[in-house]
Amino acid sequence: MKETFGQRFSRLRKQRGLTQEELGEKFGISGQAVSKWENDASMPDISILPELSDVLGVSLNELLGKEENKTRLVPAEKRKDVNDLVLRVRVDSADGDKITVNLPMGLVKAGIMMGMKMPQVSGNEALKNLDFEEIIRLVDQGLVGEIVTVESADGDHVRVFVE
Repeated sequence: MKETFGQRFSRLRKQRGLTQEELGEKFGISGQAVSKWENDASMPDISILPELSDVLGVSLNELLGKEENKTRLVPAEKRKDVNDLVLRVRVDSADGDKITVNLPMGLVKAGIMMGMKMPQVSGNEALKNLDFEEIIRLVDQGLVGEIVTVESADGDHVRVFVE
């Protein structure tokens, strides 16, 4: 059976560790309104969907059930040029900071070749142990989607996508 919007929304909210009330406060609505979304009794206003997807750390398409950020290997003949892809890093820190970094892969490759490290770009130490050279090698071989998911011991959540 296909997941309803309400089921998906509830799952995503819980994954972010947010209560219905906390999420409602972010949008100036009641926790009851959020509950109605989760029970498929009503839907959020279309104007807040982009910000809602940002708060939940997913694409708008994923929020609406149109796509999941699944990792996939693209055959050589269907691959985009690596320089046309974007590296997306999402960090939700345990202390409440939310960081999103969107960088063209060409820029990432150039930065890595110059010896730059991702924590220098994002300011978040949770990224210091990620091997971005290996991520670039995997992308060069056609891997796209959600490449890395990390939950650090201190509660930081890091997701790395290439789209």
